[in-house]
Amino acid sequence: MDLNQVIFREAKIQDLDRIVYMLSDDVLGSKREDYKQPLPDSYINAFKSINSDPNNELIVACYGREIIGVQQITFTPFITYQGGSRATIEGVRTAPSVRGKGVGSELIKWAIQRAKKRGCHIVQLTTDKNRPEALHFYEKLGFMPSHEGLKLHL
Repeated sequence: MDLNQVIFREAKIQDLDRIVYMLSDDVLGSKREDYKQPLPDSYINAFKSINSDPNNELIVACYGREIIGVQQITFTPFITYQGGSRATIEGVRTAPSVRGKGVGSELIKWAIQRAKKRGCHIVQLTTDKNRPEALHFYEKLGFMPSHEGLKLHL
């Protein structure tokens, strides 16, 4: 695969089926996603909400006509850091056929450049503690485990 031929663009509603499939195609994702045909309305509603929010971008990586990766980037203005903005990367997945071929690294690098263009002072992300290989992957890209994160599921 020639990574120079991978393009990144904002997702379209027609991409949603492939996106949800990729999100559900691993051990953890299969427990929390509901990939079926037709897709549940909750995914369509979420897409519309993301798509209409200028501080959210759902980005797909494409190789030819095939969607081979996805990530969501949220830009959040903060009072801290003298009123700076942060970019949060979520929902990063690559298609099984391209795992280990550099597509994930290119997705993250693209998101970092996007954050710079938007004037962000920091890029942050989380990864599940049950994914030690993902933690290693992000650390190789320069991310540091600088904070402890907490979640409360509602």
